[in-house]
Amino acid sequence: MPKPNKSWNPITPAKTITYGFAVIILIGTFLLSLSISSADGQKLDLIDAFFTATSATCVTGLAVVDTGTQFSLFGQIVVITLTQIGGLGFMAMGTLIALAFNRRISLRERLVLQEAMNHNSMEGLFSLIRRVMIYSLVIEAVGAVLLAARWSLDMPLSQAIYFGVFHSISIFNNGGFELFGMITGPFTGLTAYARDPFVNIVFMILIFLGGIGFIVMSDLLNFRSTRRLSLHSKIVLSMSLTLIMIGALAIFTMEITNPATLKSLSLGDSIFASFFHSISARSGGVSTVSVADMNQSTQFLLILLMFIGAAPGSTGGGIKVTVFAILLGAMYAMVRGKEDIVFFRKRISKQSILRAITQTWLALFLVILVAMILSVFEDRGFLVLLFETTSAFATAGLSLDLTPKLTDISKILLSLVMFLGRVGPLTLAYAITSKASKEPYRYPEGKITIG
Repeated sequence: MPKPNKSWNPITPAKTITYGFAVIILIGTFLLSLSISSADGQKLDLIDAFFTATSATCVTGLAVVDTGTQFSLFGQIVVITLTQIGGLGFMAMGTLIALAFNRRISLRERLVLQEAMNHNSMEGLFSLIRRVMIYSLVIEAVGAVLLAARWSLDMPLSQAIYFGVFHSISIFNNGGFELFGMITGPFTGLTAYARDPFVNIVFMILIFLGGIGFIVMSDLLNFRSTRRLSLHSKIVLSMSLTLIMIGALAIFTMEITNPATLKSLSLGDSIFASFFHSISARSGGVSTVSVADMNQSTQFLLILLMFIGAAPGSTGGGIKVTVFAILLGAMYAMVRGKEDIVFFRKRISKQSILRAITQTWLALFLVILVAMILSVFEDRGFLVLLFETTSAFATAGLSLDLTPKLTDISKILLSLVMFLGRVGPLTLAYAITSKASKEPYRYPEGKITIG
């Protein structure tokens, strides 16, 4: 009887997630490269199609071609479908279909779902996914109705409905794709609605709900009956609101005297724009004023906000607010001479701390390394390259007008960064390495000088 091959590495949840996103990107690339996807009937360059498919599937929003003017109706539907799949997670959508047909879900598929949804255990996982789908569709439907009602004042009703559905899906999934290029010109974004509080508020709510994650949304909806929030929800909500307030105040302070951004707006519109970009930088990817015209100090602040990103299990990217909270907690505990990191009277496990530190260093190393490589191929300032790289990794979608001018090598490189940012550096590391075996011994403890 032949001996089993110990070097064989089975399909793990991390591999399934990684391969699944890769397959969806390849399918999207093929569809977007067809002549039917282009508005002028000319086939889109294969690299541009690959970049766009990656950006849509990874819910980034960086665009080398303007979505509203370059793509036909078919191409736009492909883009928004990829965004929906990438935002809600292909495994969650696949599970919903399987449950609809009463198909039995295997243990391996349960593990994949647990990894994809950033859920702590398999208990209640299917119930969570059902709620995810219901919440998402309801929120997107409400957003579409509100936006369509507003835009029906500016355009024909059929176009307003289409715009409402497209942008509601795109913004809730933190995709960042928009169609206003066909109205106000390519790559103009939402600049025409910088003074419209209704559109600003709807967009901010959609970005915020998509960015806090489905577990937090479920906790909030059940709060009336349970009268409690999980530690995860408390940390996500407190950190998200704190970052939004600090970011808005800093943007307002640094840009209020800039004639190219906030100075040209009224006080109320400036406040709205400050909050809008503080929220959007966390993974939304849309802007109402030109980010390229902002001061460098503001652009660097946006880099920090993008790098932190949204919550685990959400449609957003970045290192995640929970990781950032753990880093702050570790610094506070060290300064105060505490042994444990404590949030809301709960101690954080050592494994969570090590995972947070590892995830942050991997992300930081990736962003800096790619920005340095881009400086070889792109004749732009390092801050611009760092901004673009961070936006790609954090799947944020904000740009300093560099993306449409990238060389082909840079497009491929940033596509890989978007992919890494969506599946997560740790997930990819788990996917390409064999399962680690626990060492039967521990080395003696050594001491080194710190500080």
